Amino acid sequence: MLKKFTIETNHRDEMNEITRIVGKLVEESDVKEGTAIIYCPHTTAGITINENADPDVKRDMIRRFDETYPWKHTLDRHEEGNTAAHMKASTIGASCHVIITNRKLLLGRWQGIYFCEFDGPRTRNFYVKITG
Repeated sequence: MLKKFTIETNHRDEMNEITRIVGKLVEESDVKEGTAIIYCPHTTAGITINENADPDVKRDMIRRFDETYPWKHTLDRHEEGNTAAHMKASTIGASCHVIITNRKLLLGRWQGIYFCEFDGPRTRNFYVKITG
């Protein structure tokens, strides 16, 4: 099963939790044991798994990414001016895999799945592939 989702982002940098979206798709599938692959087809956005209990984690991560990859850099030559977004997306990665067991995502107690925007606001897509 492969499903495409559309997400609207509202800020240049943001982390949107998509755990419930992916979990609902898993529950609706016929797969009891398998894998969910969550994939982002954009070069300035990505997918990650991280803490979902404390919203400060998202804010701190975005701040630290900005410190590590400043938006303006005198040596950047990319015409669009969004090299920092490409760097952040490459660091996060384009996909993640989550084990499915008993028709549920196998995530740690504090883990959530995030769509990470680094060049917004935009209309974006991500895909979820369920295999069993």
